[in-house]
Amino acid sequence: MRLVSWIPALLVLVACAAKPVADKSAPLDPHPASAAAPSASGEADARGVALTLGGRSDAALRPRPAIGNFGLDLGARNGQVRPGDDFFAYANGGWYESFTIPADKSSFGPFDLLDERSKQRVRGIIEHAAAAHAAAGTPEQQIGDYYAAYMDQAAMEANGLTPAQDDLQRIATARTRADIARLFGEPGFASLFDVQLPPDFKNPDRYCVFISEATLGLPDRDYYLKDDPTLQELRSKYVAYIAQMLTLGGVPEASAKADDIMAFETEAAKVQWPIEKRRDVDAIYNPRSKRQLLAYASGFPWQAFLDPQQLGARQQVVLGELTAIRDLSALYGRTSVATLRDFLTFHYLSTHAPYLPKRFDEARFAFYGQAMRGQPAQRERWTRGVEAVDDALGEAVGRLYVAQYFPAESKAKMQQLVADLEAALSERIDALDWMTPQTKVRAHEKLAAFTPKIGYPEKWKDYSALIVRRDDLFGNVRRAADWQWNYQVQRLDQPVDRGEWQMTPQEINAYYNPSNNEIVFPAAILQPPFFDPNADAAVNFGAIGAVIGHEMGHGFDDQGRKFGPDGAMRDWWTPADAEVFNARTARLIKQFSAFEALPGLKVNGANTVGENIGDLGGLNVAYEAYHLSLRGKPAPVIDGLTGDQRFFLSYAQVWRQKYRDGALRELVMSDEHSPSQFRVNGPLPNIDAWYAAFDVQPGDKLYIAPADRVRIW
Repeated sequence: MRLVSWIPALLVLVACAAKPVADKSAPLDPHPASAAAPSASGEADARGVALTLGGRSDAALRPRPAIGNFGLDLGARNGQVRPGDDFFAYANGGWYESFTIPADKSSFGPFDLLDERSKQRVRGIIEHAAAAHAAAGTPEQQIGDYYAAYMDQAAMEANGLTPAQDDLQRIATARTRADIARLFGEPGFASLFDVQLPPDFKNPDRYCVFISEATLGLPDRDYYLKDDPTLQELRSKYVAYIAQMLTLGGVPEASAKADDIMAFETEAAKVQWPIEKRRDVDAIYNPRSKRQLLAYASGFPWQAFLDPQQLGARQQVVLGELTAIRDLSALYGRTSVATLRDFLTFHYLSTHAPYLPKRFDEARFAFYGQAMRGQPAQRERWTRGVEAVDDALGEAVGRLYVAQYFPAESKAKMQQLVADLEAALSERIDALDWMTPQTKVRAHEKLAAFTPKIGYPEKWKDYSALIVRRDDLFGNVRRAADWQWNYQVQRLDQPVDRGEWQMTPQEINAYYNPSNNEIVFPAAILQPPFFDPNADAAVNFGAIGAVIGHEMGHGFDDQGRKFGPDGAMRDWWTPADAEVFNARTARLIKQFSAFEALPGLKVNGANTVGENIGDLGGLNVAYEAYHLSLRGKPAPVIDGLTGDQRFFLSYAQVWRQKYRDGALRELVMSDEHSPSQFRVNGPLPNIDAWYAAFDVQPGDKLYIAPADRVRIW
């Protein structure tokens, strides 16, 4: 299905956490995070969370935190490791060595832990709605019936391929490239091109039609092109999976057609842009008239593609990866209609496998879950059912979630916390020794214009027009995709809705949106280990404080800095300041590019630099905010740990994560975030206070000489 996003996925400035890779769907059909095991320490009641950093001053009277005596898991450490050699292992090594990733996960960490907690809560909400048989058209009816249809596996087995036959027949009877292009343009079908309707980069008060290259069946172009034995084996398994899916769909000569599809996708990958180039907002912002598009990329039937998307009359578009769009168009024009039909058929079956008989779903998981990510077991169906409902009716579910798990007063308290971090960032801007006063004034203007969104949206989406039937899973999926697309098309000529959210309240994440100049924190992330009102202040600042600082940092990272206070992309830097900034970020790129995630596989520092700037800046801002909160008083020593030590340990522990090799490979090759180990060991050696806190000395493996430390925000 087409991924309908708030902003081109190429502008990866948003989430503080990488998208979890455990059993996520193929790139052509993205789904949310996988579940994780419940916390051994029990679940904190979100209604009891008072979003303040310090808690009671009298430790004897303060309720116990959810983790340990003051919010840290001291048993997770490995005291045999010097902090200056590997701080990730020092803070988390005991946990890492003893913890076994659950069989139905490809990675595990705090985000997964809270994701499972959120899913359990949402499951209760959904199953209650499913049992209620509410009146038609109500959110409870839609939520309950969508879930019930997803869980009715007996019906799926009985229906077989029947629900998909009309679409499969439409593919089979396509005779021209224009016929194929029309299918490319409909929800539910694969395409070489992705169309999104985000705010215009340079005019964020209006929406635009943004056309970019689409993701193929493997996560990124290098999966097709890199000369690596592991990837070569995976490519062979992908071809076998294509043939298997075609065979299950009753397509003759499946093996030969699988080879043709792989050859076609490989040719497409050759002209697609490298991942680090796709995140450059200057490079992917190319406004063109339709006439210019037709002349520039003439090999593709654009009118046939745009018509079913209700965009055929639009005369202005924005093109993303310019040369890729041209060259993919040419590739399309020289590829046989038969191969294009087979490409559509395979991806249709693969994308819709979760809604087809078990043999399709099992084949899909065997490749994407087991072969690609090394995940031994499929997740329970209810967890995927919860995700399916979230995908289709996320805010309807979120409204019920918030009513039960996030009190209104928490929002105001979190807003104050954000204000404290903003004050710290403001002081740091003033103290920068590399930025001119002129640019500092503009940076303050942008910071002052930040819009924080906490917990949940002020206005909820109205899904009442979406028809959901308990006995029609396939139809529900199609109608939900149509609803999502129509929702965006119908507002194209209206002012941008700046109150809209791009994550649901029940999602464990946070993001920065440059077009709105906003930082957004869903309700579900505001709980231990990220925030605990009963934990030590240093622990909270090192966890949720660093997350808040991270999202603020995205407003000033290598791409976010190109957007002004009103969200418009424009240059507000002096040339001299931009030159210094670029030189400092180049050093950060070099540092991270030296990290080796797997033998022979290094981090792409140019791709992850935005997130790395966010981590480094977020830590600095949160650390300063922590010390401001002390109001000149010394921090207490707790269990032999100073306040600074607790701060840095807390940061390291919220980023602990354990990966299977396949999941780690996918993260490094297709995601803008660095692996968690390097999100700890990467930024900390650039912070002077960390050296003092843990007596890190020359000769320690992570030691960086003061003159070589990267200092940006």
